[in-house]
Order: sequence, then C-alpha cells, then structure tokens
Amino acid sequence: MVCTMTNNSSGIESSKMEQFFLILKHEITIDEETSSWPFMKTPWPILSILIVYLLFVQIIGPKLMEKRNAFSLKYILMAYNLSQLLFNGYILFRFLKPQVINKFIKYGCSVNESEIYEKHNILSLANEIVWLYFINKVLDLIDTVFFVLKKKQSHVSFLHVYHHMNMAITSWAYLKMIKDYHAVFPLALNLIVHIVMYTYYFLASLGPQIQKYLWWKKHLTFFQIIQFVMVITYFISLYIYDCTFSKVFMMYLILDCVLFLYLFVKFYIKTYKKKQKSVKFN
Repeated sequence: MVCTMTNNSSGIESSKMEQFFLILKHEITIDEETSSWPFMKTPWPILSILIVYLLFVQIIGPKLMEKRNAFSLKYILMAYNLSQLLFNGYILFRFLKPQVINKFIKYGCSVNESEIYEKHNILSLANEIVWLYFINKVLDLIDTVFFVLKKKQSHVSFLHVYHHMNMAITSWAYLKMIKDYHAVFPLALNLIVHIVMYTYYFLASLGPQIQKYLWWKKHLTFFQIIQFVMVITYFISLYIYDCTFSKVFMMYLILDCVLFLYLFVKFYIKTYKKKQKSVKFN
C-alpha cells in the first residue's frame, strides 16, 4: 500500500513537471533577429560580465583598495550619472511615443501577437527598446565599481548587488525567450524611477554646496517601494484577466518583485526609520 501511494505521488509530481515544461516550451519564443543582436546569441556574454562583476566588487576590488586611498572620481561620477540620466530619458522617450502608447492602450490583453508583427510592428519596436533597457542594466553595474574604488564597501550590500545582477539577467532572459509588449508599463515605470535617481546622483556629485539642498534622498527608496507595489499589482491583473503574457515568466516576476519589495522595505526601515527613532531618543 505504501509503495503504491509513493508511486502514485511520484507519478503526479512527474506529470506536473511535464506539464510545466510543456507550458514553458510553448511560451518561449526565440528568433534569429534578436539573437543576432550584441550579447543576445547565448547567455555566456552576460554571465561572464556578471561573474567578473561579482568577483571584482566582492573580492578583487576590496583587496586592491585595502592599502590604497579612496579615489575621488568627482568628474567621472558627474559624467556617468549625467550619461545614465540621458540614456534612461532616451529609452523612456522611445516608450512614450504616441504610436507605441496608443496601440498598447488600444489592444490591452486581447491583442494577437501575430497581428502586431504583421500590421503594427509594435512588438518589434518593443524588442528594440527592451534591448536598450538591457544595455542600460549592464551599465548600471559600473555604479558598484565606483563604490569599491571610493572605498564605500558598506554600500555594496546584498540588496545592491542582487538588484543589479537580477535586473541584468532578467531583462536578458525576457528579451531572449519571452518578447511581449506587456513589458511597456513596468519598464517605463522603472525608467522613471531611475531618471529621478540619477538626477539625484548627478546633483549630489556637484559637491556640498548642492548636497545640502537634497533633502529628498530617503524618498528615492520609498519611490522604489511604490514602484514594486504597482508592478506586482499590474502582473497580478495580467494573470487574473488571462492576458497574452507568459504565465511562467509572470509568476517569476511577481515572486521576484515581492522579494525586492521585502528587501527595499527592510532597507528603508533600517536606514531611515531606526535613525529617526535614534535621533528622538538622543
């Protein structure tokens, strides 16, 4: 009897796994066009970049800087933050073109993907924009390198490193295997957050005479928290209304955003709320 129950349960698990992989196989879309773009043919280029990044910010960089003075990097940081601000703004501009937004609103959940390709070409345009977004996430990794060179290793937290690596690999996987215009809203929202963030960083890099006016630093983290709540709500609504979006990837994104929400709320409480209590008691 025990053997029979064990065999039945293992058979059910095996059946569920088969169904999962069948669904995944059906939802994955790989085409020659996007595969021919830089970094997109195989995962090895982006994985190699992330491995080198992780090794440098966690091991090699801190070791090299151990007996060295911190680099100033003032003008390099100004140039980097300004270029990232402009790059994020350019990608958002590509998203907010009327022909993109109007079709996104018009078709909603029920749009037929082949119809998009044949009549409107919006999915092809969305893929180009997502590729730019992916490149932007790769450039975001440089931010951590600057922390190491400035000997601000305390800034190289698990949240910071995980966030940067996750965004790079998730955007690569989405463009390589999923491809769906429903990414317009969450990506546009994330670009807005980063425009605000890099505006702050650029102003802060101008020096103490400007920094004293930047009272809104803590609101950046709160803005990111609001972003995750909105994105989670958005993906749940896609699932409820059975939109033409990969169910497997959708569930991954919901879980991923829930984890980010938890980590950012934890960071916000630790960094700002506890400091406020400490100031009151002192």
